[in-house]
Amino acid sequence: MLQQETHTGRSLEEVHSSIDTTKPTGFWRRLLAFLGPAYLVSVGYMDPGNWATDIAGGSQFGYKLVWVLLMSNLMAILLQSLSARLGVVRGKDLAQASRESYPSFINIPLYVLAEIAIAACDLAEVLGMAIGLQLLFGMPLLWGVSLTVLDTFLLLFLINKGMRKMEAFVLALVTIIGGAFVMEMFFAKPDVGELVTGFIPSIPNHDALYIAIGIIGATVMPHNLYLHSSLVQSRKIDRTPQGIWRAIKYNFVDSAVALNLALFVNAAILILAAAAFYENGIHNVTEIQDAHEFLAPLLGTKWAPILFAVALIAAGQSSTLTGTLAGQIVMEGYLNLRIQPWLRRMITRLLAVGPALFVILYFGEDQTGELLVLSQVILSLQLGFAVIPLIHFVSNKERMGEFAIGPWMKTGAWLIATTIVLLNAKLVVDQIIEWLQLVENPALIWLLVVPIAVACGVLLLYITLQPFVNGAAKYARPAKHHQAVRYEPEHKPAYKRIAITLDFTDTDKRVLDNALAIGTPSAEYLLIHIVETAGALILGQDIKDLETTSDWDNLQRYAEDLRSRGYNVKVKLGFGNPKQHIPNIVHQFEADLLVMGSHGHKIMKDLVLGTTINAVRHAVKVPMLIV
Repeated sequence: MLQQETHTGRSLEEVHSSIDTTKPTGFWRRLLAFLGPAYLVSVGYMDPGNWATDIAGGSQFGYKLVWVLLMSNLMAILLQSLSARLGVVRGKDLAQASRESYPSFINIPLYVLAEIAIAACDLAEVLGMAIGLQLLFGMPLLWGVSLTVLDTFLLLFLINKGMRKMEAFVLALVTIIGGAFVMEMFFAKPDVGELVTGFIPSIPNHDALYIAIGIIGATVMPHNLYLHSSLVQSRKIDRTPQGIWRAIKYNFVDSAVALNLALFVNAAILILAAAAFYENGIHNVTEIQDAHEFLAPLLGTKWAPILFAVALIAAGQSSTLTGTLAGQIVMEGYLNLRIQPWLRRMITRLLAVGPALFVILYFGEDQTGELLVLSQVILSLQLGFAVIPLIHFVSNKERMGEFAIGPWMKTGAWLIATTIVLLNAKLVVDQIIEWLQLVENPALIWLLVVPIAVACGVLLLYITLQPFVNGAAKYARPAKHHQAVRYEPEHKPAYKRIAITLDFTDTDKRVLDNALAIGTPSAEYLLIHIVETAGALILGQDIKDLETTSDWDNLQRYAEDLRSRGYNVKVKLGFGNPKQHIPNIVHQFEADLLVMGSHGHKIMKDLVLGTTINAVRHAVKVPMLIV
C-alpha cells in the first residue's frame, strides 16, 4: 500500500478527503464520486480572458485560429491529468511539491510568478464580471469592478457548505454558459466549410502569433495546475496500488469530459466572432462591449446580446471562485503560511481590482479589451514555470513509484512544454526589439526589462536542468519536525487545576465530561462564562441585566450539581470580550489545563466576531483541550 507522504499541512484542509470514493461500487457510481474537480478547473478555461482572445482571434482572422483552440485543449487535458496524478499519488499539490524540491532562492521567485499569474487571471474575471453587469444592467464599469470584491464572501459560504455544493453551483454556471452559446451558434449560422479549414495549422502574421499565445495562456492556465493537484485530494481514496490506479483513471475521465466542454465554449465564442464580425467585414473587435453591441443587428435578434451578457456574468462568477482557491493553495504551498481564508481571498481579489480600477480611471473603459488580452499573454508567459516542475515531479520514479508517467506521456508533456517556452521566448524577444526601436530612451528598456527577461530565462533554465544535473530530482531534506523521533513512555499528566469555559449549550455536557475524565481525584475546577452583551462590553461587571443574572444562576447550578458528586468546583463570571477575559481568568486561577468547546460560529459570525478559540490559544501558556 502506497502511503501519502507526510507533510505539515494538507492542501485545502477544510475540504481534504471530505468525499469518500471507497464505498460506491460499479463504474458509474464510482465515476460520479470522482466527478467534480475538473469542472471547477474547467471554468478557468472559459473565463472572460478567453472571451477576449477568442473574440479578437475570430474577428481578425476568421476561423484560421480554431486549430489553436484544439491544440490548446489537447495540451490542457494532458497537463491537467498530470496535475491530478501528482495530487492523487503523492498527496501534495504542485506548490507543496515545489517547496520540497527546490531551495528557497528558487521557490521565492516561483511563488512570485505564480501570484502574478493568479492576479492576471483574477484581473480578467473581475473585468469580465463588471462588463457583464454593465451590459445587462447599465451599471458603470467602475461600480461593477468594486462590487466584485464581494465574491470573496460567496466562496466562503460555498466552501463551508462542502465541496459537492460548490461543485454543483459551478456546474450550474457552466451549464448557463454552454446553453447560452448553443443558442448563439443557432443565431450565427457559421460557414461549416470555412470552419473545417480552420483546423489546418497556420499563423498569418505577428498579430496572429500574439493572439495565439494569448489563446494558449487563456486555455492552459498555470494556476489551474496548482488548483487541480489540490482539488483531487478532496476525494478520500483507497491507498492501495489498485485504488490509486482507479483514482488516476477516473480523474482522467473527469478531466477529458470537463475540458472538452470548455473547448466547446471557447470554440463557440471564436466561431461566433468569425461568423458575426469577420464575415461582415468587421475585423477589429477587441472590446467585449463592442461584440455585445454588434450582435443584435448582425444576428437579427435581441436575445443574442442578452444571452451573451448572461453567459459573461456566469463565466466571471464561476472563474473567480477557482482563482481565489488557487491563490490560497499557492501561498500555503510555497510559503507554508496559513492565514484566514477570507483574508487570503480578499488579498487575491484586491491584487486584481487595483490594476482594473487604474486602467479604467486613467485610460478609460475602452481599453479593457486590450487589458484582458494582455492578462492572458501574461498567463502564457508564466506557464513554463509551472509545467516544467510538474513534468519533473510526475516523472520521478523515486517519489511516484509505479505511478510515474511512461515514455510516451513524458515525450508528449515535454513537447508541450517546449512549444510553450519557444513561443513565449519568441514573443518576448520580438516585443523587446519593438520597444527598443520605438521608445525615445531605450536605456530604460536595457536597465529594467532586459534584466528581468534574462533572470526569468535563467530561472527557467535552472528548473529545467536541475533534476538532470543532480540526478532524479534531489529533494530538500525534510525539516526536523518531519523526521521520526524516539518516543519514551510517559506517565499520564496530572492536571490539578482545570479551567472550563461554558456557553450554556448542548456542547457543555461533552466539555464537562472530558474535563472530569482528565482531572485527578483531588483536582480543582473553575467554571468560566463570559457575558458578551452590549451592556457588558460597555459597563463590565457593573452591568445588572436579566442575562447576567440568568448566566450567574446557570453557573451556580452547574457548580452545585458537580459539588454534590464530590468535585471541588469554583465559578467565575466575566464581562466583555471573551478573547481578552478568558486568558486573564485562566492566568489568575493558575490553571494547568484549559478545556473549551468549539463555538460553532458560521461564516459571517466568524468574520464579525472572529474565532475565540484561536485568540485564546495564542494568549494562554497552558495546554488546551478543544471539544
